[in-house]
Amino acid sequence: MGLALSRSHVRRQHQLKIAKTVVAYDADAQAGLTAVNAHPACNGRLGTFGVCLGGHLAYRAALDPRVSAAACFYPTDIHSGTLGEGRSDDSLERMADLQAETLFVWGRQDPHVPYTGRAVIRARLEEVGASYEWHEMNAQHAYLRDEGPRYDPALFLQSMALTFDFYRRTLG
Repeated sequence: MGLALSRSHVRRQHQLKIAKTVVAYDADAQAGLTAVNAHPACNGRLGTFGVCLGGHLAYRAALDPRVSAAACFYPTDIHSGTLGEGRSDDSLERMADLQAETLFVWGRQDPHVPYTGRAVIRARLEEVGASYEWHEMNAQHAYLRDEGPRYDPALFLQSMALTFDFYRRTLG
């Protein structure tokens, strides 16, 4: 059974997404990467993973040259540049800084990142010569979340297999 999200919780998440500065999001990522890298069990190969807003943040964290791999599931707002305070981020512009190999996985019926938005992101990846994998599933936004009508358990398993294979290849 999944963790059910109330409508008020979702509204609050959306409010916070645009209340925090992009600089603060990036500082949090840097602090997390530094802490993990300093852990005795870390071999120095860093990867990021995120879903929805977290997918965008996993991508931004991967702009750090210490990161070797990033798995980004239906990352919102990259195409629109609307992350953070003022709904203004530089994620597309900074794509040229991306050194990590990146896995992008999308739901084809995702209203938050429609076909035109995905096309903008993919064109930019090609323009900068990024190393990436691209997968589009016949699914809605949030198909990984194990509650609600959009959840697809078969696609969840397929997506996790893609992720584990990606990490084995890039971080192994």
